[in-house]
Amino acid sequence: MTAIQEAQDRPRGARLPRSARREQLLGAAQEVFVAQGYHAAAMDDIAERAGVSKPVLYQHFPGKLELYLALLDKHCDALVESTRNALDATTDNKQRVAATMQAYFDYVASESGSFRLVFESDLTNEPAVRERVERAADLSATLVSRVIAEDTDLPEAEAKLLAAGVCGLAQITARYWLSQGREIPREEAVRLVASLAWRGLKGFPMHPSEHGQPPAAS
Repeated sequence: MTAIQEAQDRPRGARLPRSARREQLLGAAQEVFVAQGYHAAAMDDIAERAGVSKPVLYQHFPGKLELYLALLDKHCDALVESTRNALDATTDNKQRVAATMQAYFDYVASESGSFRLVFESDLTNEPAVRERVERAADLSATLVSRVIAEDTDLPEAEAKLLAAGVCGLAQITARYWLSQGREIPREEAVRLVASLAWRGLKGFPMHPSEHGQPPAAS
């Protein structure tokens, strides 16, 4: 149920537990920010969408930026957690690549459109926003780089560079796929992009200490 539906089903001013009210306000704010962008959105719009008065909104969030940052934290954390779950779901590296691509495509395809707050924000000139987005990208790449470093002879810095490439490929292709009206079925799009990434990654030698194999000949 969306924040709009909740507001319609509940009498205006009805009391909620603080945590539930906060989630309701975040839901309403997400709908407004995704639809209008940060600069065009107004606290009046968010309060109306949530079915509360502006003073109630300000009790939870002192300003529009604080509300936006709270949403950004939530959705950046969701992206990192999705990446973590994808990598933890299997020990097969080919499947890990596919699962990571799937996580990004699912994230972008969400009906909420929340990915726009992370990848297409109109507030990237704000240091606090930029820091959160960059941190999420770095954390996701770090998770992928650990797997690459563990399974290959590559040093940490090189593994991190490849991991940033994998995550960047996932993000950009997922957004392009969405912008093209999902012309290709999602599962097929994921398969294509995962195949591209895996063909590159599998060319690196596996770590001999991990697999009992001699180093690849130079």
